[in-house]
Amino acid sequence: MGDGKRSPVGLGEAPVLAGDNGDSGDDGHSGDYREQLAEELERALEGLGAHAGGVFLLHPAEHLLKLTVLVGIPREIAAPWELVNPATAMPTADPVRTGDLVWVNGHEAWMRQYPRIAVATPYDYTLAAVPVIGTHGTLGSVFALWRGTLPSRIPPKLETGMWQLAADLARTLESRERTRAVQSVDPAGAVERTAGDRPGHHERGPLVHPAGPSPPPGTAEAAEHMVARLPEGVCALDIDGRVTSVTPSAARLLGAPAEHLIGARPWEVAPWLRDALYDPYRAAVVSGRPTSESGLRPPDQWLNFAVYPGASGLTVRISEAPGNGADAVPGAEPIPAARDNEPPLTHAGVLYHVLHLASALTEAIGVEDVVNTVADDILPAYGSRALAILTAESGRVRLMGHRGYSPEVVARYDDSLWRSSEPGARSVALGHPMFFESMAELDQAFPARAGVHDGMGAWAFLPLIASGRTIGTCILAYAGPHRFTAGERAVLTSLGGLIAQALDRARLYDKKLEIAHALQERLLPHTLPVVSGLEAATRYLPGTEGMDIGGDFYDLVRVRRDAVIAVIGDVQGHNVTAAALMGQIRTAVHAYATADARPSGILAGTNRLLADLDAGLFASCACLSLDLGKRVACAASAGHPRILVRTPDGAVRTLDASTGLLLGIEAEAHYSQTVFPMPDGTTFALYTDGLVESPGTDIDEGVAGLAIRLEQAGALSLEALADILVSHARTARQRADDIALLLLRSGRPP
Repeated sequence: MGDGKRSPVGLGEAPVLAGDNGDSGDDGHSGDYREQLAEELERALEGLGAHAGGVFLLHPAEHLLKLTVLVGIPREIAAPWELVNPATAMPTADPVRTGDLVWVNGHEAWMRQYPRIAVATPYDYTLAAVPVIGTHGTLGSVFALWRGTLPSRIPPKLETGMWQLAADLARTLESRERTRAVQSVDPAGAVERTAGDRPGHHERGPLVHPAGPSPPPGTAEAAEHMVARLPEGVCALDIDGRVTSVTPSAARLLGAPAEHLIGARPWEVAPWLRDALYDPYRAAVVSGRPTSESGLRPPDQWLNFAVYPGASGLTVRISEAPGNGADAVPGAEPIPAARDNEPPLTHAGVLYHVLHLASALTEAIGVEDVVNTVADDILPAYGSRALAILTAESGRVRLMGHRGYSPEVVARYDDSLWRSSEPGARSVALGHPMFFESMAELDQAFPARAGVHDGMGAWAFLPLIASGRTIGTCILAYAGPHRFTAGERAVLTSLGGLIAQALDRARLYDKKLEIAHALQERLLPHTLPVVSGLEAATRYLPGTEGMDIGGDFYDLVRVRRDAVIAVIGDVQGHNVTAAALMGQIRTAVHAYATADARPSGILAGTNRLLADLDAGLFASCACLSLDLGKRVACAASAGHPRILVRTPDGAVRTLDASTGLLLGIEAEAHYSQTVFPMPDGTTFALYTDGLVESPGTDIDEGVAGLAIRLEQAGALSLEALADILVSHARTARQRADDIALLLLRSGRPP
């Protein structure tokens, strides 16, 4: 992200704006309000030196961001992101949620910040996006694209320009709303305001403009534009991939009459171009850079394609590859002509779409994550209204997750018999998907369930097959009748396989996690001993990576009526092995604390045991003994972060206990201990490194920050203090490590 930022606002605060129903514009001229947004965006992109951009508007009723205006990129390429959930991590959604500017400078930055999009668009380009904020809330976001990799920090000129563009768009939208509000007062011109009247809610999709003036297709002007880009026989495409001009030599090489090519996508006229031309065209549009590819024209002619993007479209140079002829590539098989009259499915386009969805599913960990990913990333992209993922267990249906269905429908599915008369069960039995474009089609195929409706109008039943096993079915439902095109059926079929693999993996993960958590709950103390004159509080937060289970541990052992041993430690690793070893260390601490209450002796004995176990893992540990009667404390450490102590006067310092080797490295390691006074009201903070470490932050800075919070809030009760000390970690999206915290406060025994 760049430095630019505006105060984030609630998503629910976005005003309701009328328009987008094809009526007259605000100025009395016939037209679409999106045209005005597109004109403003085009002017701004030219001034910013960007080659493409777009505007997303927030639709509060559906809680979605909708792509309303698109400049310089065809809708087909942007289709996977045409509808975006504002809560997802997307470069056009993050500005709406946070109020920040998003800056992604080149392919490496895409891989770090938004890997899903990087997989679907593996090109070198830069993006900036900012929220469009009106008087009463966030209206949406606007983004711009530049060719190649720009500096790691957005240049001030571009940052200022993006915020100015957002402000201009907000004024345009709110001006239109005020005009519409005035017009609605006039009974003669009153218009009922519905969800369909709001900007961002349009069934016909975004308004798509080229990044510059596009000449009329098939004209001399278009040919001049084409020839101006390259001096040889070529064809020209608009941003949507349609031919606007073609030379006779290009038509001859493609094997299609010029009149058939004009206004059509080349790969629709000549199916063999699906692999040879579509991918370089797509790459050039997104990246803004020239691309090239070779392709075999049936039966044996190899051609070279070079694609050059520009503001008004693209120029394609087509030339014969050297050594053309039947023997150009030994063993090459002729490519058969298309046998179907239906426009061919663009293989590369489907591949990129599936890659995007696959990338999203690979980030899903548990079953709930899989359901949320499908609901957040797939339902909006395909216009589905509801989702249900079902599995079969012992002849009964188990509902793994759902979205968009009413509780009554959900109750009908869950724990019901797995009947072959149901379309979901039939799809599983047959092993292939079933598509029903209307209620009539479904009732005709399954007359036994006629009249049993779930409130939807079209359905896709996708069998979930993983490793040759059918594990369930995924139901995608649509609000009304829906035509499933060949391309959509192909993608949804592929998607069913991806969901199945992700779900199978997630179920295994959830089962392992359930076992691991049960193990960890048994290993960590459920309660701490009650000791007169001592107050104690603990917190434990698992990490959000790996198995969500680690080796962080703590304990409080009562050795006499007025004396305790406190211990905290961290076994390396985040797995069941680390958790099991942590349990063994706790057992050893209990045993050695009973026999020898000195911290140095406890660490030495535990270290010998760990070395004898030869577990291949090491552990840090801090041990603190408190003698409440003598008001004396004693501490020793085995490579663990230093204990913090807050004295009754409010000062905070680290205990100067010398640090020995980590446990498990050297069996005969020696550990020294430090004795110091403990007046009544002394507070001790024992913690693991997860509380003070974060990527890019020095651990000393983290300890200093913890000391400041302890100093400021140390007078509170230990329970309240514990909440404050871990508050920043609770709200973090990612925690790379576990966190354990043990707070102790001494007081005079009664």
